[in-house]
Amino acid sequence: MNPLTQLIRDDMKPALGVTEPGAIAFAVAKAKAQVGGSVRRVELRLNSGMYKNAFTCGIPGSTHVGNLYAAALGAVGADAEKGLECLDGITEDQQRQAEALVQQGRIHAVMSKVTSRIEIEADVETDQGSATVIIQDSHTNITQIRVNGKVTFQKEAPACVTEEEAEPLIHRYTLAQLVEYIETVPLEEISFIGEAYRVNLALLEEGLSSSRTTFAPVLLAENGGKKISDDEEKTASLLCNGAIEARVIGLNKPAMSITGSGAHGIIATMPLYAACQVQGYTQEQLLRATALSYLVCMYIKEYSGKLSAFCGCAIAAGTGMAVALCWLRGGDLKAMERVICNMASSITGMICDGGNQGCTMKGIAAVAAAYASVRLAMKGVSVQNVHGINGKTPEDTMRFMGQIASPGMTGTEATIMDILREKQVNQG
Repeated sequence: MNPLTQLIRDDMKPALGVTEPGAIAFAVAKAKAQVGGSVRRVELRLNSGMYKNAFTCGIPGSTHVGNLYAAALGAVGADAEKGLECLDGITEDQQRQAEALVQQGRIHAVMSKVTSRIEIEADVETDQGSATVIIQDSHTNITQIRVNGKVTFQKEAPACVTEEEAEPLIHRYTLAQLVEYIETVPLEEISFIGEAYRVNLALLEEGLSSSRTTFAPVLLAENGGKKISDDEEKTASLLCNGAIEARVIGLNKPAMSITGSGAHGIIATMPLYAACQVQGYTQEQLLRATALSYLVCMYIKEYSGKLSAFCGCAIAAGTGMAVALCWLRGGDLKAMERVICNMASSITGMICDGGNQGCTMKGIAAVAAAYASVRLAMKGVSVQNVHGINGKTPEDTMRFMGQIASPGMTGTEATIMDILREKQVNQG
């Protein structure tokens, strides 16, 4: 199997709701499972990106939002064996138990530090003991478990590696090599990507049929009341952002995540599906385009970090999707480079202020920017690489895009956290 195929396969994961509440619930459920019993208290320490992304995020199976309820549901009803889908099957009685824990002040969450590195420390105390689970770097990567103060699991630190070995796999490729890969890889090797569309389309249907969505009905009306119309861009916006809204308000269907994010996975895929439905591209073209979309997204995200102050959904996944749209339309490598320059010069500064209803608006902006970038690039028009953060090569441009987030927007992240804390005090 091609290493790039394995990279995509390893990264694609279904996630129920926004990934951060799912990861919090998973960590708490894993800790609770070590000791059993009735929960007395839960203490969470979260890095800034984790704290922010779950701050007002909808939780599947519940009308509640945020870190505290994600932790409470993890304590009373989540199944850690399901990973990021651990909140699937939450009952009404468990919701009531979670509400009681929050209202009684038994659940606490604090920000540990401002960093784009994922860090969760979940301490759970029950009437039978206490346990701590530590997660780092990816949403379900447990690095330590302590039970009643004793370390029962410790993930070994990676062995010393050379600078070349430490370089992310995706960064060892050029854009030209990524394009060559998606055009030549055997179709059966990437057929698993089709599962992303089954999952994301089911999420979209959940959003379109729900009385809780507000953006999706308007986007549907703007598309002539049809899921698939003759207007490719309006169809793309509906399919993409109807699914995003369903996800962030906590409807009970998973998204297929990429780079640890369901919204990234939705933006990287759903506009491509729309393009294929409207323009008649084949299933093979869709799968190959999606592979390219994923890989460009990964390329940028490896520089920006998993959770940062910029909206990787719009910027990284949006750029990947735009490059893939260009490829579907027959654009050559130079056209794809122009697309990247146009995206870099337009929406790179978009902030991430958490997983919330605003993600839908950011998705709407990303689709619009992608379509404009592709339309202009296919006509030979782009922001020249002498300007702004555009680089001499597409690889440089993608690197610069990521660096705007990390280390560039560390101060922005701190300011966002200050705003969220002020809101919490004023609302509390």
